[in-house]
Amino acid sequence: MTALTAQMASDGGPWRLYVVLFGESEWPTFRWERSAPVPTVAERRAVLAGLGYEVAPGAQWSWIEDSRIYSDDSTPVVLIAAVDVREQEGAAA
Repeated sequence: MTALTAQMASDGGPWRLYVVLFGESEWPTFRWERSAPVPTVAERRAVLAGLGYEVAPGAQWSWIEDSRIYSDDSTPVVLIAAVDVREQEGAAA
């Protein structure tokens, strides 16, 4: 199985969770309808499972912040969480 990265991000609006698939034009994505609070780890795990992925053994979510406009720290903050994931055991490739 190949190690991949899932990211979850929000700029104050609804949270989005997606699995980064290099070389692909569309990534598996889920968008929560609410803006806050931050989705729980259990909610994220359920969404990943619905997309066919699971958190890699031993992996933990990490958080960073960025600016909505790259290199312009006067713009609203974008919060980004990331975790290593893999295709779910038994999932069709």
